[in-house]
Amino acid sequence: MTKHKDNKGITVKKEEDFSEWFSQILKKAEIVDLRLDIKGFMVIRPWGAMIIEKMFQYFSQELQRTGHKPTFMPSVVPEENLKKESSHIKGFTPEVFWLKEINKEKLALRPTSETLYTPMFKLWINSYRDLPLKLYQRGSVFRLDTKATRPLIRTREILWIEAHDAFATKQDAENQVKEDIEITEKVMHKIFGIPFLPMKRPSWDKFPGAEYTVGSDVMMPDGKLIQQPSTHLMGQKFSKAFDAKFKNEKEQEDYLYTTAYGPAMSRILVSVISTHGDDQGMILPFSLTPLHVIIVPIYNKENKDKVLSECTKINSKIISLELKSEIDNSDKSPGEKFNIWELRGVPMRIEVGEKELKEKKVTLFLRDTRKKETISLTSLSKLKQFGEEYNQRLLKKADKMFEGKIINCKTKAEIKKATAEGKIARINFCSTENGEACATIIEKETGAEVRGTLANKEEKASGNCVICGKLATHVTYVGKSY
Repeated sequence: MTKHKDNKGITVKKEEDFSEWFSQILKKAEIVDLRLDIKGFMVIRPWGAMIIEKMFQYFSQELQRTGHKPTFMPSVVPEENLKKESSHIKGFTPEVFWLKEINKEKLALRPTSETLYTPMFKLWINSYRDLPLKLYQRGSVFRLDTKATRPLIRTREILWIEAHDAFATKQDAENQVKEDIEITEKVMHKIFGIPFLPMKRPSWDKFPGAEYTVGSDVMMPDGKLIQQPSTHLMGQKFSKAFDAKFKNEKEQEDYLYTTAYGPAMSRILVSVISTHGDDQGMILPFSLTPLHVIIVPIYNKENKDKVLSECTKINSKIISLELKSEIDNSDKSPGEKFNIWELRGVPMRIEVGEKELKEKKVTLFLRDTRKKETISLTSLSKLKQFGEEYNQRLLKKADKMFEGKIINCKTKAEIKKATAEGKIARINFCSTENGEACATIIEKETGAEVRGTLANKEEKASGNCVICGKLATHVTYVGKSY
């Protein structure tokens, strides 16, 4: 592990100054380093990288379980490819990093990879027998975001997985969108402990080139929403642009139906830190932590060898349980060690001193409850079970934080009040297809945005639109976002 150079801990309370709290976490828990000073780019340090690696593993495993195969695509896209789907290039042009022309060929760092996968689908798929074809890759995409950047939250390089799938029918493609939402539920919610609302975005806020987009909205401690994994029904737009056809069961040519799904690991880490952390630092889910148990020996000159010998035995026992464990034998005081590993969010700490040696027990500290208990050495075999219980506590607490955050609103004043208090306004709205004028009024007068309609639940509108007074066709959610 890297040496921790700042032992002062977090100096602000999460509820009082979330922005400063988050910035201090990133620096003091050694998640990122910004000292290269490249706007929108960052160095992710080992502790942050190990968490992100675990995120990649969980999403990769679930994608493979649902029939996806891994690929690696080029990091560059020819200008010709980007231009083929006109609404796509129009939506992305301001955010594209263009490279210097080489032999008159203009290339862009990929902002996303529809224009790489679709021409390959054209080559790889000939018949309905080749379908579905479900692929994914892990890597970086690049967006020339001109707004204020913020580490992990808004960056110009995004670490993510993107899945690109091809189908014979629109129904198959729409079923994939549902499966993508289920993957987010299974991995981000149930494993990482991050509750979310799957929102079908209004037409003016969909992914460029998509028929529709579903974004996973997660609430942050300051009441703002951050979009996590999004999934897009591309329909036949990209396949028509690239002439990607196949022969259906009637031996007739048709265009492929495609989808895309993009969980951004670097961005999901924001929600993990923000949802679970407290005033002492991070609280990492047992499933994501790089280190499950830190063992802190407490000794003097006389009993040092004896204590360290016992710690080594304990460490070996924990590792045999297939858990990650380390002994902190640095020259820091026990109190400093406690603070460092609490800051980094290690779920369990085992303290071993003279008292523990005599009683053949250890002191176990749980990061989430901050409670200590004395357990026998034979109880070490239960640490895995304790870890599962730990994850369930985090999930239950996170879900409870979401309770009461959605407020039914009938006027602009109520929308403004709810969103100013860090809540989500639920309103009757004229239309998510052509109600952009009403959405603009909401944004100008309340500072909040129309986020869309629930994608996993049908809700019937009643009465009239809160803004224009026309008959409402959608129950829509409004909130402030990053």
